[in-house]
Amino acid sequence: MTPGILLQYLLPHRLLSRIVFHATRWTWTPWKNLLIRQISQRFKVDLGEAAEPDINAYAHFNAFFTRALKPGARPMSADANVLVCPADGHVSQSGAIHGDRIFQAKGREFSAAELLGDAQAAAAYADGQFITIYLSPRDYHRVHMPMSGTLVATTHIPGRIFSVAPKAVESIPRLFARNERLVCHFEGAHGPFAVVLVGALLVSSVSTVWGNLEIPPYASRVNKRDYRGQSIQLERGAEMGRFNMGSTVILLLPAAGPCLDPGLVPEQAVRVRQDMGALGPGAEDRIDQA
Repeated sequence: MTPGILLQYLLPHRLLSRIVFHATRWTWTPWKNLLIRQISQRFKVDLGEAAEPDINAYAHFNAFFTRALKPGARPMSADANVLVCPADGHVSQSGAIHGDRIFQAKGREFSAAELLGDAQAAAAYADGQFITIYLSPRDYHRVHMPMSGTLVATTHIPGRIFSVAPKAVESIPRLFARNERLVCHFEGAHGPFAVVLVGALLVSSVSTVWGNLEIPPYASRVNKRDYRGQSIQLERGAEMGRFNMGSTVILLLPAAGPCLDPGLVPEQAVRVRQDMGALGPGAEDRIDQA
């Protein structure tokens, strides 16, 4: 174990996240402009595609970090049978769920039951597919729907707040099943699907379009919310939530349902609403023919 990874086990994760939460919402102009400039320059943020390209116009750093994009910045296929990418970032891993085992990196894996905090819910994804997308500080941090669906339930699962950067993912066992996260269960035209928003070191803050700020407060126990009967329906490509700072999105798909493009590979750059697979009957055949 490297000193950097060891330090992550020792750090007071939640205390640091609380400090960062408030620091990134401080509206003092010199402070927030300094943070925005530093991040923009260090990570080469493309403000040309932002709806508001002027850094001085943002009320605080978090407003900049969760900035909207210009209309048309992320076009989407008109074909309703195309599965689209839920986030800007890079593919961490993508592929088959073997039984209920999901590959993390370098021989490490975790179970769908651990990730979702519910063995019964995880059974729907046995031998299905998954994709894990890492969002870096330079990326657009709003999460969108990969297909149309009705919100069924959410589960806020407490945990650690390790970094989700590639080195940490390679080194920390079961990282995504240990970090604090919000599991969002949907029912679509082709079966259930789950979108998991995983918190990370310094940045464990998640909002949704239906519940506003979901994390914090940080959970001391698993908190499940049932949305059945509330008719919360979101269309393919629509915004569903955002990370107030960066993190990771994991999409789970059932077997014999939507099919991910097998050409997706680790470290591949992806963008919201780009084609990522196929929906509906014969999805796998259409992917093979593409």
